Amino acid sequence: MGSVRNVGGQSGSNAPEAEWGASSAGPRSCSANVVGVGRLIVIEGLDGAGKRTLADGLAAELATRGCSVARAAFPRYAEDIHAELVAEALRGRHGDLGASVHGMAVLYALDRRGAADTLRADLAGHDVVLLDRYVASNAAYGAARLHQDARGDFVTWIHDLEVTRFALPRPDLQILLRVPTEVAASRAAHRERTEVDRQRDNFESDVPLQQRCAEVYAQLADLGWWSPWIVVDGVGQVDFAALVDDHVLR
Repeated sequence: MGSVRNVGGQSGSNAPEAEWGASSAGPRSCSANVVGVGRLIVIEGLDGAGKRTLADGLAAELATRGCSVARAAFPRYAEDIHAELVAEALRGRHGDLGASVHGMAVLYALDRRGAADTLRADLAGHDVVLLDRYVASNAAYGAARLHQDARGDFVTWIHDLEVTRFALPRPDLQILLRVPTEVAASRAAHRERTEVDRQRDNFESDVPLQQRCAEVYAQLADLGWWSPWIVVDGVGQVDFAALVDDHVLR
């Protein structure tokens, strides 16, 4: 693939083998999933990084291996009242709610808490669960808004809220899809022009915020925040077969 870097924990060729996937003699499959629980794979990155495209490619590759895949994306704007409030606040409604970093973060967190039982059921019923954004997005964007880094108080607060207090399922792997900020912004603008009802919100159109967010994401990955991370080049062509073999089904 264009570039994959192992960071923040054992998730590459030096990682110990789990009771999951086929032997190294051939492509990994889901036929040997004797654990009875799915792998939770999270895709993180800036708005316009290409997370949905990466998820599509992974889902298609996993399907060729006989893997059952469940997918979700956060925020769940069409499904959860907290996410609806987020969307409205990002477009200037609800007074000064959108200006409150912690207030918005709680709404994002409550959206995920509301999905936790469904997520656990998906993990019990599928080989792989793919998420477009998860807890790290809350940490990265909030810290960036406050001009903090990944070791700051806000990221610690998010961990206390969503990981410790809400006890959300821990990812087996977090994939940071890294692209230059200007590339992500160009893609987001193109999507705004070509997709109905896809107007960029206040966060998406704030270029300095996106730049700071990219820095926090990189720090979270380097720290191995909460679970193992890899960094994937979102500009080059992705080798989905290698990504699945080397990381997703390990």
